[in-house]
Amino acid sequence: MAAPQADRFDSVILPHLDAAYTLACYLLRDEHDAQDVVQDASLRAFRYFDGFRDGDARAWFLAIVRNCCLTWQRRHRNDRLTVPLAPEHASAAQESRETDARAIEASERAAINRAVAELPAEFREIIILREVQGMSYAEISTVVGVPIGTVMSRLSRARKRLASVLGASQEAN
Repeated sequence: MAAPQADRFDSVILPHLDAAYTLACYLLRDEHDAQDVVQDASLRAFRYFDGFRDGDARAWFLAIVRNCCLTWQRRHRNDRLTVPLAPEHASAAQESRETDARAIEASERAAINRAVAELPAEFREIIILREVQGMSYAEISTVVGVPIGTVMSRLSRARKRLASVLGASQEAN
């Protein structure tokens, strides 16, 4: 790849590395595996960047990340030696404060992360892309490779499951 093309890759794709890592963490539930998959996806994106035609770079790159995650999961299906992503790792980037309000917020976040982790993969990826990454239905449709109607349906079902699980956990407290 020529130097101008490499510079273009840096400016177009690299700003989306955090979003790629977040998606991979939620799909794979392991931060180390997510780092490996994002690195692999970045290499694939770099290798095939000549084919990218100035569309939505984030959706294009996240689709590659998603596909790499699915491939990784198929290859490591029987590998049970991994440790799942703990809720406290997902929010480790935030400063911890020693106030009651902060403790309550952390507890609620942990409950949400546990509920999201329990969702089936097709619901989990949709909810992460919409609620965490802030992607539009059209962008999610591109990343996941399903029609917009399916995205909306899965998002609705994911939200209902989350509400049900979180509502049940609130009643238990």
